[in-house]
Amino acid sequence: MLKFISLGSGSSGNSYLLKSNEGCILIDAGINARTMKKHFKEVGLSLDDIDAIFVTHDHADHIKALCAFTNDMKIPVHTTELVHRGISRNHCLSAKICPDSVRFINKGETFTIGDMKITPFEVPHDSSDCVGYSVVCNDVTFCLITDAGHVTPLIEQNVAAANYLVLESNHDEDMLMMGPYSAYLKGRIRGGKGHLSNKTAATLIAEHATPKLRHVWLCHLSEENNHPELARKTVESVLRSYGIIIGTDFYVEILKRKAHSGIYELT
Repeated sequence: MLKFISLGSGSSGNSYLLKSNEGCILIDAGINARTMKKHFKEVGLSLDDIDAIFVTHDHADHIKALCAFTNDMKIPVHTTELVHRGISRNHCLSAKICPDSVRFINKGETFTIGDMKITPFEVPHDSSDCVGYSVVCNDVTFCLITDAGHVTPLIEQNVAAANYLVLESNHDEDMLMMGPYSAYLKGRIRGGKGHLSNKTAATLIAEHATPKLRHVWLCHLSEENNHPELARKTVESVLRSYGIIIGTDFYVEILKRKAHSGIYELT
């Protein structure tokens, strides 16, 4: 059995846990270690359970707790060489990652932790590099896509393969354009290496989900340019226009910014 927990999702910090019978990994470590320890205790787990950390990209809200895990706990960090270079230059870290903890992975190549097969794939974003992850455990395929500027054929392919999907639904287009952000920042978010809107995320799901999709979690919602209920209603409306009914065809939930999700059992 594969278990999934969101430990926090948004610009304040992102981290997701997958635990199987034989392994336990984090995807991103953007939440401070003290909060992470509290979340783990509340769900009956320990930080000592973590076998490896896989990083999507080198922005602060995805990596700022890495030093606590790598330098203090000696947990290896797996990501592309370009992301590791970006991490080494990022001033949000209090120290450099211990060289002994650095592990290079390549997009399209599968890495195994216990009974989990983890494959990174390219995601367009304005970081040093960025990947999504497909994790296969026995007959279950879990996919995580966050911080994506636009939809690519590779992203579509991974959505189509998923039984369980964590997908960025960052902003509402109208809220963003009418909000307080500068023209530059609005352009960055809406650009090809920015973030997916609610409508874009919904259309991606509607056009590429297959009957084997069981559950979708919307992640990385903007605090300033989105709202959980708005994201839910937008996605529900788009899916309904394609004849897809939430709760009947598959479930859709919104991940919280600063609270863990509890444990989901993916079967």
